[in-house]
Amino acid sequence: MTKRPLIKALLIDISGNLHIGSTPTPKAVEAMKRLREARIPFRLCSNASKESTAVLVSKLHVMGFDFAAGSEDDGGKEVWTSIGSVAQFVKDKGFTRPYMLLSDSARDEVFPHDTAKWASSVPYDAVVVGLASGRFDYAHLNTAFRILKGEEDRSGHNVPLIATHKAKYIERDDPPGLSLGPGPFVTALEDATGCKAHVVGKPTKTFFELVINDLSLSELSDDGRIAVIGDDVEADLGEGAVELGLWRVLGELPGGVDPHVGMSTHRRIVKTGKYRPGDEARAGVVPPDEVHDNFSSFVDHLLSTNTQEKGDRCNVM
Repeated sequence: MTKRPLIKALLIDISGNLHIGSTPTPKAVEAMKRLREARIPFRLCSNASKESTAVLVSKLHVMGFDFAAGSEDDGGKEVWTSIGSVAQFVKDKGFTRPYMLLSDSARDEVFPHDTAKWASSVPYDAVVVGLASGRFDYAHLNTAFRILKGEEDRSGHNVPLIATHKAKYIERDDPPGLSLGPGPFVTALEDATGCKAHVVGKPTKTFFELVINDLSLSELSDDGRIAVIGDDVEADLGEGAVELGLWRVLGELPGGVDPHVGMSTHRRIVKTGKYRPGDEARAGVVPPDEVHDNFSSFVDHLLSTNTQEKGDRCNVM
């Protein structure tokens, strides 16, 4: 494994990395407190799309985490989600009637308007897909298909397909283990309609750049690299993370541990959440720069090596 450079900021995955279901991963709450004390800048980057950003932050608070849910305007935005990115995209494009396969709270964030006032004669101008298990039935998916194919409106206008992300599966605690993510449903719509989805969440380069640009110059040191940490070598550490040269860290679960209890950037993975043995060695996957048992063990190692690296640089100077 290549020696880790000095890390000046972290992009941290949430689900499967900081928590699984309603349970924090081992010592994750304490690890986040230690990062704050060490004054290492960070942003949380989540593809969670089954609920709004506000609901997600509220759940993290219940688990013992303390994150700012502020806006970009007040400089207190620590939590970045694919749902928030969809909301901004819909606003920027001026869509007036998106068809949304989203949960109720996610729908409210993406399009905070009274949809009951829509006249049935007003055509849909976008299809938005996130994690909405209650809406992935034939009726809803067929409606999305018909809108994209122009069967609902014969005006000839092309309707875009917008996806929060295309993760094939997610880690859940009920039922425990892996469950289908929105990716297969997005892919099915792409295949059936010939439309290519516009993905706004991880691991797109655009999403990572948006978050990185939120890190102010006062937060970042001149030296060092930005690291991204996650439990999915593709959905967290792929595409954009590779393009931007992030230091990538992957996390895993050590044997016998039950997860249900208890601009240059680098790619790191932790062995919790969706991680399964051998993920980092799959064909076609760019291996991570580091692999750790869990988020807390990575923070332990980071704080010790960052301190040593800074000391070495001071001695050289």
